[in-house]
Amino acid sequence: MPFTQPCRLAALAASLLLASQAGAESLFFDDFLYADAKALAANGWKVRNGLGWPGVEGARWAAEGVRLVPDPATPGNRLLQLSSSSDGSAKGTRQAQLCHARKYLEGTYAARVRFTDAPTRGPDGDEIVQTFYLISPLKAPADPDYSELDFEYLPNGGWGASGATFYVTSWETFIPAPKFWKDNQYDRLRGSQAGWRTLVMQVAGGRIEYFLDGTPIARHGGQYYPEVPMSINFNLWFSGLGADSDQPRDYLEQVDWVLHVPGEVISPAEVGARVAALRRDKVAFRDTVPARGLPSPCNL
Repeated sequence: MPFTQPCRLAALAASLLLASQAGAESLFFDDFLYADAKALAANGWKVRNGLGWPGVEGARWAAEGVRLVPDPATPGNRLLQLSSSSDGSAKGTRQAQLCHARKYLEGTYAARVRFTDAPTRGPDGDEIVQTFYLISPLKAPADPDYSELDFEYLPNGGWGASGATFYVTSWETFIPAPKFWKDNQYDRLRGSQAGWRTLVMQVAGGRIEYFLDGTPIARHGGQYYPEVPMSINFNLWFSGLGADSDQPRDYLEQVDWVLHVPGEVISPAEVGARVAALRRDKVAFRDTVPARGLPSPCNL
């Protein structure tokens, strides 16, 4: 049987090639090179509209707060921009949120985000929250199957912290207002995080590892490990109106790119290398993560 060994080697090589291709194809990446926000929907993004948790009661989530703008630092590049505003009243407060499909669970997540410390106009002092996070719907108060993992920057403090504070939080569940209750695990960093930051989250083996600009800042797990698929989201909202003024003010958060590699734990350095390779190959968007047929209501 002179061909047995070559055939086995060929079969093994083909199997390895297929496995490699499958791994390479299982990826979510968006460079946000869209002409305008309307184009986001074609690639599975949803812009939130209407009232609802979280934020100042009576504030509205407004589609006009999500835009695509030129990157002033890099010709030809574009940025996702979230803009939220207030005139000091709940009725005059607008918040911004963008959500992707609900199909993400284990693996590595990353985004390059620009946080800001001050409004682009008007008085400062509002408790503003700038985020990159994963979330599932809350089917009922204290839903035991709820999952949420957060990066959140509060430039004016809040939630018991004074001054600029950066939170990473992993959730078991919560009860919304007016009888708010939470069961989560969090860590926080004091001080300004204004500017471009690379956020990386590794979700595998019962642990969640959080990184800020390549530095590990928290490790969570146990009951706070996610149990159900989540959506990828960004939002910018007011947890409190603290400027004590009726003058209009606007706050910004910008996003350069977002990446998810399912089923793999990759380092922040490898995240940077993969994004660089995708850009060299002129990949503006790739989504080969299988759909799960789950609703992504974009309401949290």
